Amino acid sequence: MTPGAFRQVLCDRIVARAGAGILRVAVTGVDGVGKTRLADDLASDLRAMGHHVIGASIDGFHNARARRYARGRHSPEGFYSDSFNLDAFRRELLDPLSPGGNRRYRTAVFDHRTDSPVEITEQTAPAAAILLVDGIFLLQEALRPCWDLTILLDAPFTETFTRLAARDGGDTDPATEANRRYRDGQLLYEKENRPHEWAEILVDYGDLDDPKIVRG
Repeated sequence: MTPGAFRQVLCDRIVARAGAGILRVAVTGVDGVGKTRLADDLASDLRAMGHHVIGASIDGFHNARARRYARGRHSPEGFYSDSFNLDAFRRELLDPLSPGGNRRYRTAVFDHRTDSPVEITEQTAPAAAILLVDGIFLLQEALRPCWDLTILLDAPFTETFTRLAARDGGDTDPATEANRRYRDGQLLYEKENRPHEWAEILVDYGDLDDPKIVRG
């Protein structure tokens, strides 16, 4: 399937679910798989179709560096368990845009690059909108009730670390010490939460030029 046709299929699935309220969509997968770019492209496509889209990422809800690395700089457990402030993620973004929420939300509270809080102006969502959130670990048990539609992009670590190296630099080998924190932390998450079983739409994203919908 061409990338354009693939995005159109996803847009059609999303629009079919949209209604009078706010549709909460998760675009998830491991680091480097292509979540953010796809979410941005889907947001553009949906806006062109006339829909109000709120774009966000769990990356705007990191914990402070001291918390993230409290178990050690290379700890997989720390990467999985301590990277994100899930309370703030829910309080500031997901809960306000859930049924019965007040629709007053913020898309970020912390910048992990500067290791400091950010002041994002609170916004009020319209009664009908599509929330597109990208990020890792979005199908963990604490967050699963927050989604109306989940899209999981799947690709082998050999491919995703190659994409990460092309984007950010670093080693393409998933087994190196520098990559072990991220690879093994995501394996811990997968073992505990079985995201491939929970995702409504599962995508083989090993070839960006030929994505395949495996389920959904």
